[in-house]
Amino acid sequence: MTMTNDKITAAIEAILFVYGEPMEIKRIADILKVEENTVDEALKELESGYLAENRGLKLIFNSRQVQLATKPDFADFLENFIKEEFKENLTPASLETLSLIAYLGPLSRVQIEYHRGVNSSFILRNLLIRGLIERFPNPQKGNVYLYQPSFDLLKYLGISKIEKLPEYEKFKTII
Repeated sequence: MTMTNDKITAAIEAILFVYGEPMEIKRIADILKVEENTVDEALKELESGYLAENRGLKLIFNSRQVQLATKPDFADFLENFIKEEFKENLTPASLETLSLIAYLGPLSRVQIEYHRGVNSSFILRNLLIRGLIERFPNPQKGNVYLYQPSFDLLKYLGISKIEKLPEYEKFKTII
C-alpha cells in the first residue's frame, strides 16, 4: 500500500500521539515502511502546520528523536488543570490502570493501552506523580519502560506484598 505525503504526515502525528514519549525517527520509518528522509519531510510539514496554525501542540526534536508536546503558551492553563486533577480522587480510568499494573505488572505502556483500548500516557503520568506506581527501563528493550506498583501503593493499601491483593493468583494466571 502506497501512502500519500498527507497520509504519512497524519500517520506520524497519530503514532506520536499514541506513543506519548520521544521516538526514534528510524522507528517511525520502520513502522510506516518508508525511508527516513520521507519521515523527516513529513515532520517538517507537521511542524510548520503546528507553528503556522493556532494549535496547542508542537514537536520537540532531540538528535534523531521526536516527541509531540503541548506549547508553552498553555503552561498556566495545563498547570491549573493538572493541580485540579490531583485534588480529586482517582478517576475510574486511573483505578482501572492502577489495577492492571497491580495485578498484571510489570507492564509496558503499550500493554496497558492494549488492555484498556485507549491512550494512557496522562493517567500513567498522574499515577507516577502521585507515587502509586514506579517506572523503570525494560531490560529486554532499552527504549521501553515498564510500570509496577510502588511501595507507597502497598502502604496505602495496607498490604505487605502485591500477592496479598484479593484474588491475586486468579487474576495473575488469567493472562
